[in-house]
Amino acid sequence: MRKGRIKKLISAGVSVLLVTLAVVCVGTRAPEFMSGDKTALMAAALTMSKGNMPTEQPEKKTQKPTKKQKAKKASVTETEPVSSNFPSSYYNTFADHGDAVRYPVYTKLITGYAESYDDFYVENNTSYDLDIGETLESKLGFEFEDTDDVQVLIYHTHTSESYLDCDAGYYYSDFYPRTSDERYNVTRVGEAIAEQLREKGIGVAHDTTVHDSAYNGSYERSAETVYRNLEKYPKIKVTLDIHRDSIGADDYKVKPTFTYNGKKAAQIMIMSGYDEDGSYGFPEWKKNLGFALKLQKTCEDNFAGMTRPLDFGDFVYNMNINTGSLLIEVGTDSNTLDEAVYSGKLLGKALAQVLQNHT
Repeated sequence: MRKGRIKKLISAGVSVLLVTLAVVCVGTRAPEFMSGDKTALMAAALTMSKGNMPTEQPEKKTQKPTKKQKAKKASVTETEPVSSNFPSSYYNTFADHGDAVRYPVYTKLITGYAESYDDFYVENNTSYDLDIGETLESKLGFEFEDTDDVQVLIYHTHTSESYLDCDAGYYYSDFYPRTSDERYNVTRVGEAIAEQLREKGIGVAHDTTVHDSAYNGSYERSAETVYRNLEKYPKIKVTLDIHRDSIGADDYKVKPTFTYNGKKAAQIMIMSGYDEDGSYGFPEWKKNLGFALKLQKTCEDNFAGMTRPLDFGDFVYNMNINTGSLLIEVGTDSNTLDEAVYSGKLLGKALAQVLQNHT
């Protein structure tokens, strides 16, 4: 009897001791939990019953970019200088990223949430009652000539915008999607467009002047670049401001992607402005819109899925300089450079077709 009682007392004492140690362990590691230290979390969890790790949070679903998100991008007042800390290889997804956190990239074909016409969509963010068919039938707002002279200007207001290096399905929190290195930024896309135009015998100037050493004033600086080129090449009819977009949040990104001939490419978004009351000094915005719609339709007719809904909105972005001015977003910062350059080639083919069919 005494031996049995002693065993019970010893067993109870050991249980109390183990529980006490577990509570102390968890209490001393609580600050580490809050800092996200997974090693600490595992060590504490193993002292608890069954040693189960907490389950991960469910993946966030991708959402259509809202008008508010677009407005935020359009009104950036950032003054952060372009980073000069990239190695020569720009950004290496598979390098050692130390304590950086890994976040997901969601691939999405963005389409179908706006007004449809044939095989493409237009998101009308204005009060204007747009008749897409009637606008498509209108003539181009400029006369494109059969000449070798430069008639197209490609430039970049946000010259340093760049892309991911590979299609890994994730990125690290230390990814900074800007660089002044022209091998890796959006100027590569601009050159891909230019190459296709040159192959079709269309004269093009590709100006890679950097305008975003700080974001403030970047559109004013790029306007000066446009006017300088118009003075140098007086027959310029088309001015394309090529950008890349950004969709997502701090802990996930969305890459708008389609496939053509078995190869992934970045979707593009064509933007065309509107001036309801004349305050932008943009009286001929309808001509720019007609050009935008023709290019949108040609892209979709040739490369199905290439375009996100055309963004027709209350903005100007230097489009009032001439009647062939557009801003085009090629992919987002989570598309790869290869995907964006491939889209640039396809965009160049479509643009050449629009221009040469209306000479």
